[in-house]
Amino acid sequence: MADDGRASLIALYLARRPDLVRFFTVRLRSAAAAEDLVQDIYVRLSGLDPSIEIQNPMAYLYRLGSNLMLDRLRGQRRTAHRDGAWLDSQTTRVGPHEVSAEPSAEAAVAARQRLALLAEALKDLSPQTQRVFRMHKFEGLSHPEVAAAVGISRSAVEKHMMAALKHLLAKLP
Repeated sequence: MADDGRASLIALYLARRPDLVRFFTVRLRSAAAAEDLVQDIYVRLSGLDPSIEIQNPMAYLYRLGSNLMLDRLRGQRRTAHRDGAWLDSQTTRVGPHEVSAEPSAEAAVAARQRLALLAEALKDLSPQTQRVFRMHKFEGLSHPEVAAAVGISRSAVEKHMMAALKHLLAKLP
């Protein structure tokens, strides 16, 4: 097929474009998807190798469109399967509801704001009480471990913790 053959194939495409759109709209159940597919047919035609000889140009247009449609449907199926697998790995089902392990964006922002308020309220405490609170709550040390690290008694750690918690409860909403 020479360049004039490609031009005649494109002319046939342009003449039969509305028929192609109707044909693929029925199969895809979407006029927008059919328009995209028919546009893809044109892109393929414009890049067609001129040395290829096409015996039945009309059949070629429909076969090309059908192959593109099948490729698109397979791709959508793969995407749906991949997305479903990812969603299954990231969520837990409780009855008909999906519960994500990740907090919502609103919850994350609220937690950051609450943490900022907590950090600000901690500044009002004595340095020793701040240190005891941070070691126990943020570093996860037990009361005896904090007592050993700071060099105070376990009851002193408990008193510092009670003072810090009372102060924070009074300051935080």
